Amino acid sequence: MDRRVAVTGVGLITSLGLDTSTCWNGLLAGENGINRITSFDPSELEVQIAAEVRDFDPTQRIDFKKAKRMDRFCQFAIWSSGEAVTDAGITFDKENPERCGVLIGVGIGGIKIWEQELEKFFERGPNRVSPMLIPMMIPDMASGLVSIEYGICGPNFCTVSACASGAHAVGCSFEMIKQGKADLMITGGTEAALTACSVAAFANMRAISRRNTEPERASRPFDADRDGFVIGEGSGILILEELERARKRGARIYAEIVGFGLSGDAYHMTAPDPNGRGPKLAMRMALEEAAINPEDVDYVNAHGTSTELNDSMETMAIHGVFNTHAEKLWVSSTKSMTGHLLGGAGGLEAAVTALSIFTGKVHPTRNLEKPGEGCDLDYVPGSAREKKINVGISNSFGFGGHNVTLAFKRFEG
Repeated sequence: MDRRVAVTGVGLITSLGLDTSTCWNGLLAGENGINRITSFDPSELEVQIAAEVRDFDPTQRIDFKKAKRMDRFCQFAIWSSGEAVTDAGITFDKENPERCGVLIGVGIGGIKIWEQELEKFFERGPNRVSPMLIPMMIPDMASGLVSIEYGICGPNFCTVSACASGAHAVGCSFEMIKQGKADLMITGGTEAALTACSVAAFANMRAISRRNTEPERASRPFDADRDGFVIGEGSGILILEELERARKRGARIYAEIVGFGLSGDAYHMTAPDPNGRGPKLAMRMALEEAAINPEDVDYVNAHGTSTELNDSMETMAIHGVFNTHAEKLWVSSTKSMTGHLLGGAGGLEAAVTALSIFTGKVHPTRNLEKPGEGCDLDYVPGSAREKKINVGISNSFGFGGHNVTLAFKRFEG
């Protein structure tokens, strides 16, 4: 028999704040997390805005020597995992380390350290390249370092599927617990890919917003004046546990995760299939595994990137899955405030969906002033709303045509 899986802990770090409470309250308030880039001089770049995590000092929670040997994406993962573990009330010295695992999705990894050491290689020679380059750069190191932090010996790897990486990690962790391969998983996504080179690359793809003079209005999912996404950074981590185990220890249960749908577009390297075939398949698969009818879904945390192609395609796909019930759904985009965390987005948005179900509150889609062509759903413009949410789903799509839908259900005692 398949086992049930609960969300018992959440840890967030985004441009809205360095802890879960600050991030969540900022989302509900519709706050802006996007400003002019400060971590490097962006004056020569065509795009000069991003959703940076500011005032972040990893040594507040990580030993200085250890922090120095971690790229920023790993520092975020350690930080938000600590938030989630504390939130869940887990003490790992009382756990069986072989029954606990870590699976954290990363889309790009240590691009900053890679750029720094490449510059050294060309300017100062091969002997000047840091021996720590490879372990600091590779995406799997977030999972590896978190497992070392807590002495966890169970399933441990990294999903890399562009902007679906974090969602794939959560889905795979769900399946591992469901199938009995682990009892507890630290999972989600993390990313810190904000460098001059990465901004230039995305800008040259014409994928990101050029609204440099008004960054607070730059990320505008589903709006007629959207002109691209905004690069963000940060991490979203969840603690998943086998439900009966969580109940026995008296854990607070945010929601049950009940479905995992995944698919491929088989269409284009970067553009989504305009017919939404892959996202429709992922949504239907998640609902089928959860044994949930489309009309029972209350909320969709959309991929909602603020790009012309994604937003209209995702809207079409939602219509295709939910038919007339689509008009009753609340749909909102976290990226309208946090920017796009790339590989970290799926973890953040899965956590936000669980929080929405637990609190009965749905954050708004910021900057939605006039819906764009083909964008005709209720995207919760203006301000947050409240109602009992029984079922919510979270969508994540990535370059390469990767699609994930995670389905969550309200836990009833």
